[in-house]
Amino acid sequence: MPSSVDMYRDVQNKSSMAAVLPQQKPNPGEETYTYSSQPRAVPQRKKFRNDAGQPPIDPNGPAPFGNIMWDKRVVRGNTYAQHTLPAAAQPDPIEIQRQQEQRRRMIARKRAKEQLRPRSPDPVEGRKHIDVQTELYLEELSDRVEEADVEVQTDSFLDRPPSPMFIPAKSGVDVDTQIYEGDLFDFDIEVKPILEVLVGKTIEQALLEVMEEEELANLRAQQRAFEELRNAEHVEQQRLEEQERRHREEKERRMKQQREVLKKQKETADKIAARAFAQSYLADLVPSVFGTLADNGYFYDPVERDVEQGFMPWLMDRVCEQLNKSELGRLVVDGMIREIVAARSQAYQALSEKLKNEKLMEEQAKSLHAEDQPATTE
Repeated sequence: MPSSVDMYRDVQNKSSMAAVLPQQKPNPGEETYTYSSQPRAVPQRKKFRNDAGQPPIDPNGPAPFGNIMWDKRVVRGNTYAQHTLPAAAQPDPIEIQRQQEQRRRMIARKRAKEQLRPRSPDPVEGRKHIDVQTELYLEELSDRVEEADVEVQTDSFLDRPPSPMFIPAKSGVDVDTQIYEGDLFDFDIEVKPILEVLVGKTIEQALLEVMEEEELANLRAQQRAFEELRNAEHVEQQRLEEQERRHREEKERRMKQQREVLKKQKETADKIAARAFAQSYLADLVPSVFGTLADNGYFYDPVERDVEQGFMPWLMDRVCEQLNKSELGRLVVDGMIREIVAARSQAYQALSEKLKNEKLMEEQAKSLHAEDQPATTE
């Protein structure tokens, strides 16, 4: 099936051929229509586009001018002296090597990204991919690529301006003619390419959709098969991991049991050796030790031990208790005697005072009686 580009090219060729062929006027005269314009020079194309902030340059107007003192491309200073860099500005070999290595890594990363970029799928059997123009304007296609050598000399430190958008050069010869309305239009002929394009595009789109559905179905089938295989491998991996874990745990358990058995055997052997050594060492030591302990009184009579530790302390406690009671009785009797003696002493003192007072009164009475008797005698 022809592509849309070929169909469009055929339509353009037919239109061009129809435009080139002379057309007869419906008037009865034999004169042809001609057109001419004032000749003028073709304006020269600019090499670069105008900047965003500058007005467009009129080719017929005066040429723009600028001050070279502000031009960055003009070198300052004399032109015969050699421009040398100071010692501090000399490039470092290590820094240059590092920059080169970084540039190589960047190029390798860019290549890897280009390789990982999704590409168009391979064409199906019986078809092939072709390049189709998608620009808004058509460009003349030719087998031989036009080449031109252009040389220019600029300063080494001048920044390269941004690349202008590619605009193909105009090709072909302009031919014009006078065509009246309805002269070249034939609906059956003119609509045929359009219908071919529409039908072809519809069929192509339908085929693409069918192929896409088949491809998606194949991809889903491959995905399901891959997922089933992956799940089976995952289950097998888990089974092997579980088996390996059980083997490892069994191995560790057996090794632990063997270590415990060896440890117990070693402890048993050490105990047996220690017991044999103790028996051989204490064979001659036991009689002498028992004799020394018996001499020091460590081996005692049970009855004597019971009397010393059981009966004698109880007896001493009872004796101490009786002595305490008798001491308490003596203290009580002494207090009573002391109180009685104090009471008798007070009574004796009061009685002696009374007797002294009576005796004193008798003496006073006798003295008074004696004084009264001589006076009576006289």
